[in-house]
Amino acid sequence: MILKTKRLILRPPRKSDWKDIVEGVNNLNVSKMTSVIPHPYHKKDALWWINQSAKDNKKKENKSYHFMIELKLGRKVIGSTSITNIHKPTKKSHAGSWINQDYWRKGYILESKIAVFDFAFNKLRLNKIETEAFSDNKASNGMQKKLGFRLVGILKDASRSESNKKLHNVNIWELMGSDWLKVRPKLIKSLNNKLRE
Repeated sequence: MILKTKRLILRPPRKSDWKDIVEGVNNLNVSKMTSVIPHPYHKKDALWWINQSAKDNKKKENKSYHFMIELKLGRKVIGSTSITNIHKPTKKSHAGSWINQDYWRKGYILESKIAVFDFAFNKLRLNKIETEAFSDNKASNGMQKKLGFRLVGILKDASRSESNKKLHNVNIWELMGSDWLKVRPKLIKSLNNKLRE
């Protein structure tokens, strides 16, 4: 599956992406806000993830869609976003993402999420998307609010960052398809304003 936006190509991972993945993830400011990314992060880690993502994308049950966030201009991979563990009976899935620190606050995550969530709710006919964020990850929690997610719970000391071994409280968020329809026009306006800057 390939999705395209004004500035981005969202596509499955390729083995050749490993250098850009290592460049983006081998940064403690990125990895410390995730539970599973080790630090330091090496070529073998990137190749393992690429291989695992390909397997996930081929599953029939609990299928996943892992997208690399690639710039149209320059064809550089700057991050990843995903819809994972799709549960057909309840029409729900889990979302996650990361982005190279050099590309923070430029609207790329918002741009990619709009495209992926449109795909999830319109093409896959999902009813709900769930996600998690460390409670002290201000940027991620702020993005969930902006995207229309509703905070449904906080789990105390529920996750440990693989990169620095720190325990975190975890915020649990959910986004219903009906809420996405309401918030989407505001997000498009916000993104267009960002693109004009």
